[in-house]
Amino acid sequence: MDLDAFTAVHRPEWDRLAELSKRRRLDGAEADEIVRLYQAVATHLSTVRSAAPDPATVTRLSELLTRARTKIAGSHEPAWSDVVRFAVVSVPAALYRIRWWILAVTVAFLAVAVTAGVWVAVDPDALAAMGTPSQRQQYVDEAFASYYDPQLSFAAMVWTNNAWIAAQTIATGITGVFPVFVLGNNAVQIGATGGMMAAHGELPLFLQLIAPHGLLELTSIFVAGAAGLKLFWTWVDPGPRRRVVALAAEGRAMITVVVGLAAALGLSGLVEGFVTGSALPWWLKITIGALALAAFLAYFLVLGRRAVTAGETGDLDADRAGAVLPTAG
Repeated sequence: MDLDAFTAVHRPEWDRLAELSKRRRLDGAEADEIVRLYQAVATHLSTVRSAAPDPATVTRLSELLTRARTKIAGSHEPAWSDVVRFAVVSVPAALYRIRWWILAVTVAFLAVAVTAGVWVAVDPDALAAMGTPSQRQQYVDEAFASYYDPQLSFAAMVWTNNAWIAAQTIATGITGVFPVFVLGNNAVQIGATGGMMAAHGELPLFLQLIAPHGLLELTSIFVAGAAGLKLFWTWVDPGPRRRVVALAAEGRAMITVVVGLAAALGLSGLVEGFVTGSALPWWLKITIGALALAAFLAYFLVLGRRAVTAGETGDLDADRAGAVLPTAG
């Protein structure tokens, strides 16, 4: 097929459809006309895709049809079914697809944290770098435990701060640098603090105050780092898809992860705000934190596996994401 000739013949119809799609109001005849033109241009797009798949033409017609469909059918009105589907299908699928990245980030983080902790605990010079003896003693005896103040404002502050860090880690993941920096910095800080507490004989207190909320909170940060690095790796190795298409799809799926993490971090914020610093027995605090983590893991591993098996990725469906040019693998 001669694409130039095909375009020249049908351009008036495309231009007319574009014009009608931009109008605020349509009369009866124009409404009938836009439906007819929509059907005709959809056929043109199918013909181009099969006979002469020019990316520019495919993109132009896809965008034109999207605008026209919105004009004909109206914008999509979210329903409760969309919310439920997002929560039980899209979010778990997006999380499940990066499960091995999450595992790798978790192992690396713990290795760095333990190394930093042991170093500070056994090396006098490393311990001295944490502050003067009086500063360290004051932190161990008072500051560390007093930070966890059971109240709603504290829980809200922790939630918004952690959710913002997670969103930044994912959004800037394409650089490949920021997620590594955030994860590495947090691993060293947590490990060094634990090492200092251990050097003063307060490692049990450290674990009792970190574990209740930290199990879910740190796992959420691991997920954010994994999502950011997955986005970076998609840029490095897009596979059979064109790089821009692969990045767009993964980017939308990672935004789904951000929403899921906001909910998970909200739960960990409640645990940190009302459980960690409470008068409950330490074993009960840790049990509550472990149950919160178990619920999160079961949520995305069980529902996510089911969703991915059904072909879900966490990305928008084709109707909302827009059509793309097929690429041979």
